[in-house]
Amino acid sequence: MLDYKLNDIVEMKKEHPCHLSKQWRIIRMGADIKIKCLGCGNVVMMSRHDFERKLKKVIKEDVE
Repeated sequence: MLDYKLNDIVEMKKEHPCHLSKQWRIIRMGADIKIKCLGCGNVVMMSRHDFERKLKKVIKEDVE
């Protein structure tokens, strides 16, 4: 299991339909996780289970 937290930048297995980025910033965590595309700014919310299945790797951890 990958370790991730709020404001981390993550890479998903599939590219976003905007074709600008596979990278997302985690903007909300709880039972559901909300992520924001770093290419177009689109926001997607999914269950934690779906997020963990689609997550490829954590790119950059927040330093705070």
